[in-house]
Amino acid sequence: MAANMSSENDDITAGATDGMLGPNPFVGLRAIDILAAVQQIGAQAMLHPALLVDQTAALARDLTSAMTGNDTSSPQPGDKRFADPAWRDQSLYRTTLQAYQAWRNALAGFVERSALDETSKERAQFVMSLMTDALAPTNTLPGNPAALRKFVDSGGTSLVAGMKNMLADTLNNKGMPAQVDKTAFEVGGNLGTSAGAVVFRNEVLELIQYAPTTPNVYARAQLIVPPQINKFYIFDLAANKSIVEYLVKSEFQVFVVSWRNPTAEHRDWDMDTYVAALIEAIQAVRDITGHADVNLHGACSGAMTISALLGHLASRDQKTVNAATLMVAVLDNTAPSQLGLFTTPEAVEIAKQNSRSKGVLEGEDIGRVFAWMRPNDLVWNFWVNNYLLGKAPPAFDILYWNNDTTRLPAKLHGQLLDIFQNNLFTKPRALTVLGTPVDLSEVTCDTYVMAGMTDHITPWRGVYNTARAFGGNTRYVLSSSGHIQSLINPPGNPKAKFFSNANLPDDADAWLAGAQAHADSWWNDWRQWLAERSGELRAAPKTLGNKRHKRLADAPGAYVLEA
Repeated sequence: MAANMSSENDDITAGATDGMLGPNPFVGLRAIDILAAVQQIGAQAMLHPALLVDQTAALARDLTSAMTGNDTSSPQPGDKRFADPAWRDQSLYRTTLQAYQAWRNALAGFVERSALDETSKERAQFVMSLMTDALAPTNTLPGNPAALRKFVDSGGTSLVAGMKNMLADTLNNKGMPAQVDKTAFEVGGNLGTSAGAVVFRNEVLELIQYAPTTPNVYARAQLIVPPQINKFYIFDLAANKSIVEYLVKSEFQVFVVSWRNPTAEHRDWDMDTYVAALIEAIQAVRDITGHADVNLHGACSGAMTISALLGHLASRDQKTVNAATLMVAVLDNTAPSQLGLFTTPEAVEIAKQNSRSKGVLEGEDIGRVFAWMRPNDLVWNFWVNNYLLGKAPPAFDILYWNNDTTRLPAKLHGQLLDIFQNNLFTKPRALTVLGTPVDLSEVTCDTYVMAGMTDHITPWRGVYNTARAFGGNTRYVLSSSGHIQSLINPPGNPKAKFFSNANLPDDADAWLAGAQAHADSWWNDWRQWLAERSGELRAAPKTLGNKRHKRLADAPGAYVLEA
């Protein structure tokens, strides 16, 4: 029984992690856009009645085959909703599944054969999938064999527990099924526990220096910049899942930025504010280590921020960054992505107005939107677990971090949307940072760019375009995982692999065709790349900070704990 429960939790968390869209700016998912897509579908039915009749006839044939037992179709590979043996072995469930699939396929087929343009078809298919996913039989007690068995075995107590969970979520989680047991975690307790100290603080960030664990360290420090919409401890999640721990054990000096959680009073913080704060942090790292420059690393929107900084430094011919890493970050928005599906000029403007009126964009608002972009993984998965099975949400560290969101200042949010919508990073000198125009082709330091092959929010082909934007020597690697799974990818996973190719041809698929596959995590490859760019080994410092930058607090600091 314990093994089965562990397996079920593993399935829930694996699906959620794969579907997690992570820390990126978003315009929102408006009801009016959903309604517009529905109206387009209705208009197609009116304008093309022959297509509607044809698709309805096909549905009738498929339903007849299901009812008479002549349908031999099975669940789509990887669809864990129908993994229970009852869907194959019991005739009633098997017929229900086949009828559901026939109905879903008929709707998708109608949209695909309609006269809508490709973008409108994608929107319509998304809206149709929202409806068909919501009405899946597995989301009901009679239609979920595992939940029905538990109801019978528990004498109905599972349903009572599920109702209690639903009431709690209605009161405390704005009606969304809770994704994680938040009582199981504490930042600084069992998350973000690497030994270190805050050695610098300004209004925007805290700078954390981590204690070395080896007798010698590389002279040049590593400075990690997290996204602004989630907290920094994704890089120091837990033992054996921590990038910080991995780098410290590999003889690197490691510093991490912890962004402050802004409130409405910080509504005017913009890209200049964050870049200026980073410049101060870099100066502090240089002063503490006694080295002229640093290696700089960022993920998601944090990578966008360091790209703005690198462009600013290049325009002023300042050499304070020796090498940089960009993880799962798209600077070129020409590649199609789910993120851009409803990104219309009207939606962007309304998103800006909403954040301006509040002063901030709430991270939990983004989280709810992302959940409905991947509802089977991030909504219905937990609906079944919490309400139909009556179980507590899983205690999973990555899900806790993903729910521990921060806010974006309104002005920065507006800038990120402009960058996203207008591809400002790809246009030389279209973006201005601290009074200087940015041209990424003028950034000549070495860069390491990592993408995830199954990443839905920063598609790997878009990240490939990011790699080709810089003017220096760039190494591009492609992990076999999704958005967050690619980032938190410690060595030792037998399923992990990544691809590399020293050449960067114009076409991303040509790059992949010539790439070499490597077993295990990209972290090992990155470690070697960093070692070659981190200077000589020298004795590790005995204390953290220095006379000018004294220890202000133990890691993980104060800013990360601000609600």
